[in-house]
Amino acid sequence: MPRRNDEIDADWAAFAQELAVSLRRARDQRGMSQEEVAYRAGLTRYTYQKYEKGESRPGTPSNPTLRSMLALSQVLGVALADLIPSGIPDLRTR
Repeated sequence: MPRRNDEIDADWAAFAQELAVSLRRARDQRGMSQEEVAYRAGLTRYTYQKYEKGESRPGTPSNPTLRSMLALSQVLGVALADLIPSGIPDLRTR
């Protein structure tokens, strides 16, 4: 039976919040500012701030590109797998 889009959206929003916590934790451990991380990763400060809030637009969960995530993992000195929360949501609609 297909999952409802509302359920998938809620799972993704929760996942995005966990990713936000991972990014904040890694940045804090490195003693870096949001601006410094963003600059070194080739992102705008605004974009990175949104990632740490778990959103891309108000009310929309973040969905960073793979390129952005790889850059952030390199800047923060952690493996990409360490930034990605466990319990990846099932995004299949059928």
